[in-house]
Amino acid sequence: MTTTGFAKAGGTPPAPLYAAIKQHICDAVRDGTLKPGDRVASEAELVEQFGVSRMTANRALRELQSAGVIVRRAGSGSFIAEPRPIGQMIEIRNIADEVRERGHAYRARVIQNVEERASGDMAALLEVPAGTRLFHSIIVHHEAEFPIQLEERFVLASIAPDYGAMDFTQATPNEYLTQIAPLERVEHRVSATMPDERTRTMLALVDSEPVLRMTRRTWSRGRLVSHAWLTHPGTRFELSAAFSLDD
Repeated sequence: MTTTGFAKAGGTPPAPLYAAIKQHICDAVRDGTLKPGDRVASEAELVEQFGVSRMTANRALRELQSAGVIVRRAGSGSFIAEPRPIGQMIEIRNIADEVRERGHAYRARVIQNVEERASGDMAALLEVPAGTRLFHSIIVHHEAEFPIQLEERFVLASIAPDYGAMDFTQATPNEYLTQIAPLERVEHRVSATMPDERTRTMLALVDSEPVLRMTRRTWSRGRLVSHAWLTHPGTRFELSAAFSLDD
């Protein structure tokens, strides 16, 4: 590694040194210079290499760890994290089950789960009159303490009357809704975008890291039940689908 790229082009002020180190390592991951399992420079090596303080080097590594880019092993050093989780685009699976199947601990942080009245925009998305009772939940799903999905969901109260009282640290919305409103139809739309500051903070994203956002609507018994935005860190998640074609 070199110190190239610390100052931004066009005469703009350089990025903070800790952010420049983070960006340098993330760029190395993206271009394949660093691969999963590769050792990352230690704090002492970063201090010497980039001419920064130990505190600056430590902050860069801590934030890379929080973002899931690296893992730090006591007595061994820091290493590029293993390949990204793969989510199934067509099959609707419970995220907690996916995480546990990969051998990792699952944890949910519930930001809110409140009752609201549908605004004009949300009423249109859910195909109901404005003012209809809804539940609005925001949950951050974690894998091995790393945030891997921000779920923001609107649910019709008439279909899921107990949704607002559920403890979603114990069971996911997917688990609850599957039980009371069996899936009949699912609509997906996926896009890549840059996150706002709120999303960046909730998912512990590094600077300039994009996200993959899935919009999901689900129906049960002929009625639209929920509208959800499922947002994943772009560098730590990918979607896959497999199907067979009849001859």
